[in-house]
Amino acid sequence: MIAPRVLVVGEALIDVVHRADGTIDENPGGSPANVAITLGRLGRSPQLLTALGQDDHGQLLRKWLAESGVTAVPIEIARTATATAELDAAGAATYVFDIEWTLAGAHPERADLVHVGSIAGLLEPGATDLLRLLDQQHDDTLVTYDPNIRPALIPDQDIARQQVEALVRRADVVKASDEDLRWLYPDRESRASARAWHGSGPAIVIVTEGADGAFAITESGEIHVPGRPADVVDTVGAGDTFMGAIIDGLIDAGWSTGSARAALRTTDTSHLMSILDWAARAAAVTVSRRGANPPHRGELV
Repeated sequence: MIAPRVLVVGEALIDVVHRADGTIDENPGGSPANVAITLGRLGRSPQLLTALGQDDHGQLLRKWLAESGVTAVPIEIARTATATAELDAAGAATYVFDIEWTLAGAHPERADLVHVGSIAGLLEPGATDLLRLLDQQHDDTLVTYDPNIRPALIPDQDIARQQVEALVRRADVVKASDEDLRWLYPDRESRASARAWHGSGPAIVIVTEGADGAFAITESGEIHVPGRPADVVDTVGAGDTFMGAIIDGLIDAGWSTGSARAALRTTDTSHLMSILDWAARAAAVTVSRRGANPPHRGELV
């Protein structure tokens, strides 16, 4: 069986982490990059279309990606992006960003599965180019999306909501956190928001609820998986690990091209339950150690 061509599109950056104990770490990150790293460590050999500088941070990111089996497809920019995270005593992060996002001149090869998310779908000029790329690849390509909202980068909540919904309509599988949904729709319960998204186009909408697990909305019904017990060090990268493991599970199930759309809509909930459980296992490993450090496949089997 020929392995599917997996393309992740979005930001790669350096996380500058200020911890509650006063220590400061600099680590590679960025939500789509973390998803790509997860897929690389699970043996999926993805490409990451991203914007990188030739500075020390850019070189660090290139090395980090390659070490986990991710092929960088870089768009050259003057300075590699950074995100400064402040961690509270519980390990939860808030961010301040210094980022340029562009897809100028990008002409990626057609992929079987494309994942997009976070800043890449909201920050211009790259956000508009991302929609164009998805429209160009739509017929043959399965699309997954994680909005992974970063309020510090969003000047207009209404515009951001429209951008997110445009991507949701183009996606086959959407994963969001309950925090994302509360920020986007503060007057609506998370399940109602997820059902509305499902009705707009995706075959599956998944919502993570931290330690409480995750639920999914499908044509066949709604399901819930509990969270996995873990000694939490911090939550950096946990949602990205969950997303990467969901994609890995879709590939294992044979749902990795545009031709799988009909099958996704009719799948039974037990099959999806096993994928969600796999993702929860992977995320539990990530929260048990510092930073966005997803597990390798050998740590999960």
